[in-house]
Amino acid sequence: MLDLKNVSLTYSNGSKPVQALRGIDMKIEKGRSYAVIGPSGCGKTSLIYIMAGLMAPTQGEVLLHGEKLVKPERGTALILQEYGLLSWKTVWENAALGLVLRKVPEREIKEILERVFEELALTECIDRYPKQLSGGQKQRVALARALSLHPDILLMDEPLSALDALTREYMQKVIFNLLKRHQITCVLVTHSIEEAVYLGQEIIIFTACPGKICAKIANPAQGAEDYRDQLSFH
Repeated sequence: MLDLKNVSLTYSNGSKPVQALRGIDMKIEKGRSYAVIGPSGCGKTSLIYIMAGLMAPTQGEVLLHGEKLVKPERGTALILQEYGLLSWKTVWENAALGLVLRKVPEREIKEILERVFEELALTECIDRYPKQLSGGQKQRVALARALSLHPDILLMDEPLSALDALTREYMQKVIFNLLKRHQITCVLVTHSIEEAVYLGQEIIIFTACPGKICAKIANPAQGAEDYRDQLSFH
């Protein structure tokens, strides 16, 4: 589905070039979830931007469905650490933004959002503004906006890092259930080993900058019922 071949990224820091990524080879398969973990500053966010078509590698190439990725694609949804909600728009308007930009008819938007809001338990929040929401609610709005687009691939850059421990665990379950129910292909960047193990069918470990893949760990038990309570999780 998504192939990264010998991807490297170098950017300018004043007069000195800095290599953020070096020789990344990854194959993202349809319907599977991947967790990317590594130290701060190892290029994980840059990797997500490259996968989203928002940034071009300085070496190597990215193929989506066998075609070279040169710009953002309609089938890709991106959720950032700070949720990306517009403070002057309501929950409904924020969630509908992608559909509005795609000129989806208003009646169809209503049908899609009502279904997604019910799934994410957001129905009572539709007229609120972001400042009136908890961190978990904001993250669910970001998920609603992404899900409404029926993405082929969902990219998430540390989406739960700003949440308290209990809310974070709850949102992990929400994401877990969404991925399982909709069979969405997902790449999640995280600093949390526990989160990577809970959400990733494959865990990809990066070295410090310049980021290189030092290990790929299969996680076949991920997706089992009550996985968090099983010995294999720990």
